[in-house]
Amino acid sequence: MTPIEYIESRRDANLAELVEFLKIPSISTQSEHKADVERAARWVVEKLRGQFETVELIPTKGHPLVYAQSQQIPGKPTVLFYGHYDVQPSEPDNLWTTPAFEPSVRGGNLYGRGAVDDKGQVHIHLAAFEALTKTEGRLPVNVKVIIEGEEEVGGAALNAYVREQKERLRADVLVVSDTSMLAPGVPSVTYAIRGLNYYQIELTGPAQDLHSGVFGGAVPNPLTILAELFAKLHDKNFRVTVPGFYDDVATLTKTERRALNSLPWKLSTFKKNVGAPALSGEKGYSVVEQLWCRPTLELNGMWGGYMSEGAKTVIPSKAWAKFSTRLVPNQKPEKIARQVEKYIRKLLPKTVHCKIEVLSRGKPWVAPYNHPYFEAAHRALEKGFGKKAVFIREGGSIPFVTDMYDAYKIPCILMGFGLPDENAHAPDEHISLENYFGGIKAAAHFYQELARA
Repeated sequence: MTPIEYIESRRDANLAELVEFLKIPSISTQSEHKADVERAARWVVEKLRGQFETVELIPTKGHPLVYAQSQQIPGKPTVLFYGHYDVQPSEPDNLWTTPAFEPSVRGGNLYGRGAVDDKGQVHIHLAAFEALTKTEGRLPVNVKVIIEGEEEVGGAALNAYVREQKERLRADVLVVSDTSMLAPGVPSVTYAIRGLNYYQIELTGPAQDLHSGVFGGAVPNPLTILAELFAKLHDKNFRVTVPGFYDDVATLTKTERRALNSLPWKLSTFKKNVGAPALSGEKGYSVVEQLWCRPTLELNGMWGGYMSEGAKTVIPSKAWAKFSTRLVPNQKPEKIARQVEKYIRKLLPKTVHCKIEVLSRGKPWVAPYNHPYFEAAHRALEKGFGKKAVFIREGGSIPFVTDMYDAYKIPCILMGFGLPDENAHAPDEHISLENYFGGIKAAAHFYQELARA
């Protein structure tokens, strides 16, 4: 039996395994789910046993890491596969058609928190490893696996482990499946991602909440000032107004710009998925360029004052906001953070105190996609799906990719099997079963292609 025949024979069994994995509410940001996060880590360990020579559950100050290493084959490349088993919170639960941690199949999709980000995509590789070892006796290349439980909260444990265990994680190529295909029926290899700075700002005006009738009109309102601040951070062309923000942005070549705008990407589908009355973005760039190649500043949340049922007429003492900057190649997170804070403090009136924190940072990354390992991924996707594959960029951020590139200067293959409209981080998250089953085949082909490359 070939690996692909084995994969076909295991369709129901693989899907049942993934459902079992998705049932574990491994929400890394909520302390009440700490035991569930550990349970998910142990689930991954048990899945890897018997397929790898070494399998370890590594305790950390936060959530555990899972590490595995195959029997070494001299002369073959070493692949490091990375993924994460932690998931986002499920709230608001009332917007799920079926409960987040009770996976269900509807309309050719598997619904459940983590289905596409990232448990489903991790399981694609776990199933491919099994198919290769069961039919060929061993993996065709040297494989190391590192799967973390803190990707959704910044990845501090993994960052520390990479610094401490640099030699142990050394590889010739990094493989990650935590991105999306361009569109249904268009298997894709991602060669660039945006970086991310995530901030929190706190403004304090009065020493305590005040009666808006007695004090209103004479004292500063931090919520109003915060709203005014964010209204000033973009101009009429939706360009970020922070001085120097665009200074280091890498310019696309005419060839790459033409290639990206020639991809089989439908604006009408994108508009339908967004659901807004109209789109908005930086003037002078196509939507594809706005999503993948241009930096942004987005307000992610703002709160303060009275937010419960009914009325309470107060001027709040404090107001908070969370916001983020997505960064593109050549922009440096530390420099952007300094520029953003300097400009915000310049814009704010002296009637409030300001505290700004950078909660996390991640660098942007771009790679030459004509490397033999990228070509191996391209061939594997076409074999797995029986359709033409493309090279794309990604608007999201994967800090571990840039950490590994900085540490080892190795090719990083982002071979995603999700779709942009599969509601990662939102209610009714799902993964296409066509992509899930095709992804297992493509992953198995990829490790075989690497052995030949």
